[in-house]
Amino acid sequence: MALLEVAGLTKMFGGLTAVSELTFDIQPGELLSIIGPNGAGKTTLFNLLTGFYRPTSGTITFNAIDITGCKPYQVTRHGIGRTFQLTSIFKKSTVLENVLIGKSLHAAVGVWGSVLRTPATRREERKIRENAREILSFVGLGDKEDKVAGSLTEEAQKRLSISMALATEPKLLLLDEPTGGVNLEEISGLIDLVGKIRKSGTSICLIEHKMRMVMTISDRIVVLNYGKKIAEGAPKEVASNNEVIRAYLGERYAA
Repeated sequence: MALLEVAGLTKMFGGLTAVSELTFDIQPGELLSIIGPNGAGKTTLFNLLTGFYRPTSGTITFNAIDITGCKPYQVTRHGIGRTFQLTSIFKKSTVLENVLIGKSLHAAVGVWGSVLRTPATRREERKIRENAREILSFVGLGDKEDKVAGSLTEEAQKRLSISMALATEPKLLLLDEPTGGVNLEEISGLIDLVGKIRKSGTSICLIEHKMRMVMTISDRIVVLNYGKKIAEGAPKEVASNNEVIRAYLGERYAA
């Protein structure tokens, strides 16, 4: 059974159709990449999947539950986490505090427990902090928990944004251009991190313009152009698709 099923998904802004009749799925443990030229509808799709936009029509089913039209916090609690194209962190807070914000979505202690500082509250807080530190270690930021987030390099900020998404305990992680703005020497480390997340059991949906990365790590690729799916398949199939070559990849992939 598919983890995510998108059926006939459409989003219109006035007379503009940003996503049109889009249908695809993501299987448990799969890494699916979404590619296409600027303005193809990729980030709009992520905003639909995560509840930032309501679809004009179509359905989104996650883990056999219809989440069409759910609010962002509800989507997160169902098990979908995401990063953003522009790195979104709390720059004046510490690295650890950023991850704790993500963890707070899963805190089990209620309001009165927080006010009265019950033993259950203290146990829960310790558990949350321990798990936040484990996540930071996992993404390679274990020695930076006390650093102010805004002082990190762009590459480290990318890792922090991923750790904040992982803190929500996602079954599916949506990564919007995780290597954007990062220099060539640092890209390989982020690619390794994406692979590590996938090996840990989290399914991944990736938006990325760096084709070497996409073709190397993807199980399947969905190609969008003007909001419509023009191709779907394994990397080799997509790379040799004439319509994809014309719309996006360029003639260097034609051989």
